[in-house]
Amino acid sequence: MPTTEEVDRDLLRLLLLGVTDAAAGAQLGISLRTVQRRVAELMETAGVTTRMQLGAEAVRRSWV
Repeated sequence: MPTTEEVDRDLLRLLLLGVTDAAAGAQLGISLRTVQRRVAELMETAGVTTRMQLGAEAVRRSWV
């Protein structure tokens, strides 16, 4: 079973590729709601307000 950190990393990679939340969830085996919750939590952790900013911060912080 992957760790939360591994799922978050894979989720961020998929989102950076332009995959929809629903498709990312299906690929990772998690629900759409879980994807949305994880993205919101990652945005809060990164201190950003948009997904574009989250992508930039994920790269800057070497999360992906």
